[in-house]
Amino acid sequence: MRRSLLFSSFSLFIILLFSYGLVAQAPSPQSVLGFYPTTDKTIADWGQITDYFAKLDKGSSKVAVKEIGKSTKGRPLIVAFISSPGNIKNLEKYQRISAKLADPRNIVSEKELDELIRTGKTIVSISCSIHSTEIVASQMSMNLAYELATANDPDTKEILENTILLLIPSSNPDGIDIVADWYRKTLGTKSEGTSPPELYHHYAGHDNNRDWFMLNLVETQAITQFYWQEWFPQFVYDVHQQGQNGSRFTIPPFFDPPNPRIPPSLLRDVGLTGYKMAADLQAKNIAGVATNSSYDTWWHGGFRSAPYFHNSIGILSEAASANLMSPTTVTREQLSRGRGRGLNSVLDNATNFPDPWKGGAWRPADIAQIEMTAARSLLQLAAKYRPRFLRNFYDLGKANLTRVKDDPVAFIIPAGQPNAGTVSRFLEILMAQGMEIHEMKQELYVKHEKELPGYHELPLGSFLVFVNQPQKNNVLSLFEKQVYPDRRGANGEAEQPYDVAGWTLPLQMGVEYETIWEIRDLENDRRTLKRVETLDQAREVMNLGPQVEPFAKLANPLKTAPRIGLYKGSGGSMDEGWTRLVFDSFQIPYRSVSEKDMRAGDLPVDVLILPADSENTIFRGLSADRYPAEISGGIGEQGVENLKKFVSNGGKLVCFDDSCALVIKRFELPLKNVVAGLRRNEFYNPGSIVKLEVDRNHALAKEMHENVAAYFTNSSAFEVTAENRVNVVAKYAQKNALLSGWMLGEKFINGKAALVETAYGSGKIVLFGFRPQHRGQSWATFPFIFNALEK
Repeated sequence: MRRSLLFSSFSLFIILLFSYGLVAQAPSPQSVLGFYPTTDKTIADWGQITDYFAKLDKGSSKVAVKEIGKSTKGRPLIVAFISSPGNIKNLEKYQRISAKLADPRNIVSEKELDELIRTGKTIVSISCSIHSTEIVASQMSMNLAYELATANDPDTKEILENTILLLIPSSNPDGIDIVADWYRKTLGTKSEGTSPPELYHHYAGHDNNRDWFMLNLVETQAITQFYWQEWFPQFVYDVHQQGQNGSRFTIPPFFDPPNPRIPPSLLRDVGLTGYKMAADLQAKNIAGVATNSSYDTWWHGGFRSAPYFHNSIGILSEAASANLMSPTTVTREQLSRGRGRGLNSVLDNATNFPDPWKGGAWRPADIAQIEMTAARSLLQLAAKYRPRFLRNFYDLGKANLTRVKDDPVAFIIPAGQPNAGTVSRFLEILMAQGMEIHEMKQELYVKHEKELPGYHELPLGSFLVFVNQPQKNNVLSLFEKQVYPDRRGANGEAEQPYDVAGWTLPLQMGVEYETIWEIRDLENDRRTLKRVETLDQAREVMNLGPQVEPFAKLANPLKTAPRIGLYKGSGGSMDEGWTRLVFDSFQIPYRSVSEKDMRAGDLPVDVLILPADSENTIFRGLSADRYPAEISGGIGEQGVENLKKFVSNGGKLVCFDDSCALVIKRFELPLKNVVAGLRRNEFYNPGSIVKLEVDRNHALAKEMHENVAAYFTNSSAFEVTAENRVNVVAKYAQKNALLSGWMLGEKFINGKAALVETAYGSGKIVLFGFRPQHRGQSWATFPFIFNALEK
């Protein structure tokens, strides 16, 4: 009796402690938000999400939240560490272990390695909603964190004991607020469930997931440092959504082609993870799960594809979307139109799609259930086979230290290049990813022709990037020229890659480099090399003057001060965003010009730029059927007439790629895009680097080289129909125009105009057939833009 009374008193005491907050307890998302995340027509903004994770941190010994940087607009970028209480207390210890395994040169013996693998934890990162209209994952992240922090079943305990989860609720905080604000504003209106009428990343919009080797954006800079200089995760899982009419969920294994620089064992582990997810989803009778379709592993620059080049397992999932957080109904007729690479029908079963979904209601909660199941599936795998994944991670790094016969020994960035600022940024990008760079303190004698005898001397102050380092595949993938396989169907039409076909970074940036196959007496010559530890050291070698912070603003290259206008339609344009990024990076003043300004003829500028938007996008704008009248419609006929007046009266109009079509047609210019209307069995270039032949006598080519690498992505090639009226500044090369990537039917663009200038009334029109600022990566063609802006 007394014992029972004591137990009851103790129980009451514990209850009172919890009631008065004297003992921490993990709050549920519903208790903080006032609703259960992923419920129809609810949405948590970034302030609510970060507030929840802060409260979960305080209430659970299994969670620690850290801010790793700021977003473009200054919001906190957070990571929630989730693991057992003991692991959370010793995060620095496990971070050191993962960093050691990432660089086998720091491990002195097999005994030390065995101990690291015995005591280390599998580091798993899950990142949600980088594309913020794919909103459900950011909401689901709170439910996943709470479940892991409170569940006591054996499966969860094993996950927490053997893994450390780095959960990023969103790598695009600004976009979460843009979507949440728009969704709340439009609930119950004709616009409910539509995408916001602006870019959901200030500069990049959807392209914020195209920046993972270039590091233009502060979000990618922060996460890259967190991953590849601090934590070195073995798994990186990027959670996305796709269109409504396809599969309900697409996961690895991925579609062909694979990038040859991804180790085979990584591809196998990617497939293993995806198949486990698929099996676990099938066990819950979740239909519509596809593998081996749509998404490939060729391209480098995505959140889940960059990890392959850091020896990590990158996983992408794509769930079918609802209407933001509103449910939708998908009919069988709509599903009949759903198809893609590796999935010709989403109504018929196949080996990679054994259980088709037959249609019906589709809700945010359906998406969340799938994503929760997939996340736990990955965590289970990472926990149960922890030693295997740690050993494989180490083995991949170790293998990269041994030279393979057909690989070069190094790449050299020679001293004395005229574009020192560009070289500096190039080195900065490589170093930020964790690559090792050495400065040559004495001359080296090297062989840069693989098959030819003889050595030549390289100048003092050059920079050397050895291939054999833990990031070997990253070095090769960024320096080598890509050769995309010729993939055509039975009718000869080119198969569309998931993203671009070529991206060779020094070519895009216009940085001179040499591939080195031998260095004479390398072991002795190593004494003449100095590891470049900081960007300041590199800047000092290149005599760049005062030292500045990494990724700092660059000097304005313009000699004059024109009034610059940049067209910005209501729908948001990624090409316009990237143009703003270039201008802001180089501190070039400009003003945005809206469709309303165009219709009113309010153009108080000297130069007006039309980014690479289609004629229909510029002319018609957003549809009034779904968007309010004040933001629907484009520039219309009145805008076109005002544009003509602007140029006739002495203004300069600069057009990038797609926008050229509207101006050629409406201004009746003597130009024809010779690749417009060609089928994909005649001409195709989905995103590759091409060679331009430049007329250096023209003002637009001031300080340019005779040959320049430009980025072509379903771009234009002009035939001039009245030579006396058009100045051709640059042409696509007469032969061998492809430098990196894939191009079918090159003959159609050989020798055709790529950049032209023509007079119109008292003004001028400059037409770029390509995108000279493509994704902020094509530094080699930035000078064309700067020259075009000059008065």
